[in-house]
Amino acid sequence: KFYRTAVRPAILYGTECWAVKSQHENKVGVAEMRMLRWMCGKTRQDKIRNEAIRERVGVAPIVEKMVENRLRWFGHVERRPVDSVVRRVDQMERRQTIRGRGRPKKTIREVIKKDL
Repeated sequence: KFYRTAVRPAILYGTECWAVKSQHENKVGVAEMRMLRWMCGKTRQDKIRNEAIRERVGVAPIVEKMVENRLRWFGHVERRPVDSVVRRVDQMERRQTIRGRGRPKKTIREVIKKDL
């Protein structure tokens, strides 16, 4: 119960508006599993599967909660009036600036499109 009321909200704080990379999702998932194993008194050396520990504790994967929170936030933003600040910022295009080599940065729109 402490995990759901204190730990998980602290981990998920602000994730609804992140443009989350899979690398971030992996790190958050690893941190969650370390805490769950610690709560159960188990270590990785005990070779217990993550699904078994989650089932024992009774929690869903934190990545699913991140997606759920992101879609909930997107729904709130979409219901706002068109002239509200949040909607205007969401509709703005990125400035054309000089950027480094490689793939363009992932935007929150792309993340939400993937979640839908």
